[in-house]
Amino acid sequence: MVWFLGGTAVLCLLYYIIIVIYSGVSTSFALIWPCLAIFLGLLAAGWWFGSQHEGRIPVWIGVSVGTVCAAGFLILVITEVLIGWSAITATGQPADYVIVLGARVRGTKISNSLKQRLDRAIEYSEEYPNTVLVLSGGKGPGEEISEARAMYEYLQYNGIPEDKLLIEDQSSDTVQNIEFSRTVIDRQEYNKAQAARAHLMEFYRERPDGDTIRIGILTSNYHVFRAEAIARRQEIEPVGVAAACDPVLAVHLWLREAFAVLKDKFMGRL
Repeated sequence: MVWFLGGTAVLCLLYYIIIVIYSGVSTSFALIWPCLAIFLGLLAAGWWFGSQHEGRIPVWIGVSVGTVCAAGFLILVITEVLIGWSAITATGQPADYVIVLGARVRGTKISNSLKQRLDRAIEYSEEYPNTVLVLSGGKGPGEEISEARAMYEYLQYNGIPEDKLLIEDQSSDTVQNIEFSRTVIDRQEYNKAQAARAHLMEFYRERPDGDTIRIGILTSNYHVFRAEAIARRQEIEPVGVAAACDPVLAVHLWLREAFAVLKDKFMGRL
């Protein structure tokens, strides 16, 4: 067990180095890996000390540490299973609108994660050309333009019609992404109804009562569970559309997301 814990600690440190080289030292939540390495190193040292000095460490200390670690690991595993299940079952069914969640922009250049979401949006738009894409994401630190504007330019360059793109560029987190995008969608539906009345467009049919707007959420596979849960909290029954995530950062992103899910659950956002 000492060798297992120590080896895992070394792997955590090596993975942290890979993350820094590949994505930069400012990568969100990257410090979890050296912290895990230190924690596992301390566990290994404690296990070794206990094996060398049997009887000198009270039993209750070992039982308490083991119980806490086992409980934490179990919670993490259950959370990851929920995240994985949502990623697998994100069927990408047709929707009237699909909210494309933003991701980091470096200056004016989209990140790999955002590019994968946008490439999935292009595939979806080709499959369902009548769907309107709502591009959601504000301007954060280190970003010269908003995430929504960066997405708009990328999709326009790749042939998505302007009338199939809406911009929401004020949000700063997933809760606001969905909340503000819903406002954009409601405004768009209102404008369509007003235009229909004003121009007597006989072919336009207003939605009857009970005919709800079908809204999809397109995001990275690891993020689908939390995004859908937040949407349901806002009385939206979403269609999940999953994009692939960066293979180098996959382990990091899935672990980070598990902690984000637990945090949002604790804060009452899920």
